[in-house]
Amino acid sequence: MLWGYKTYVMGILNTTPDSFSGDGTGLNVRHAVEKGIEFVREGANILDVGGMSTRPASMYGSVDMVSEEEEISRVLPVIKLLASEVNVPISIDTYRSSVASVALSEGATIVNDIWGFKKDPRMASVVAETGAHIVLMHNTDDPEYDDVVSDVIADLMNTVAKAISCGVDPSKIIIDPGIGFAKNSEQNLEIIRRLGEFKKLGHPILIGTSRKSTIGMVLDLPVDQRLEGTAATVALSIANGADVIRVHDVKEMSRVAAMTDAIVRGWNR
Repeated sequence: MLWGYKTYVMGILNTTPDSFSGDGTGLNVRHAVEKGIEFVREGANILDVGGMSTRPASMYGSVDMVSEEEEISRVLPVIKLLASEVNVPISIDTYRSSVASVALSEGATIVNDIWGFKKDPRMASVVAETGAHIVLMHNTDDPEYDDVVSDVIADLMNTVAKAISCGVDPSKIIIDPGIGFAKNSEQNLEIIRRLGEFKKLGHPILIGTSRKSTIGMVLDLPVDQRLEGTAATVALSIANGADVIRVHDVKEMSRVAAMTDAIVRGWNR
């Protein structure tokens, strides 16, 4: 990936029955793969495959904590087939090193860890040994902030330092401020507003606002009516420095990204 000249679109493939957005493919492997292929046609540059809901339990009710074996059984067939049928990088959305290891052995090349090595310290060695790209997201069990942006940056700085000390290639680190995780709506909006401050960390920035509750709260809309709100957050995130957008609505957000890139980065005809 060559950073800076375009925004990369990461399409979300939830192989779960309990995705907060209602788009989980469940155990239908072929359906998940076809959806991934369609995403690539629509402009996805990366496919992010997840086998366990990561929706915050405090907001969406109890979360089904599936076993590692179940998580692997959900994602592995999809990743194996996708690797043979698409020519874009595949990401495994997990914080479990055992799941990441298997996924990387079968075709994934990116790990998207919503806990940034905090829940499973073995993840760092898996990423280092395989040479995978890693998305390190900010998340915490203790969401108390003096200044949400400064505090999240400080936490991510520590996470990045830990990753590098464990042998992770610095050029393969992507950071994610964790919109919707351990933050309220006002804090999420402030992070988007001040996203440019995260550039001081020196790593590409991934942002995941797609269909999230902050949009629902601002617009007073259910999850299936948050397309325009998502588009606004995507455009402003790109304008403020995002390099990757993680989205459910790939076709629409690819167009938003292309138009925003033409303005922000310059129009490459």
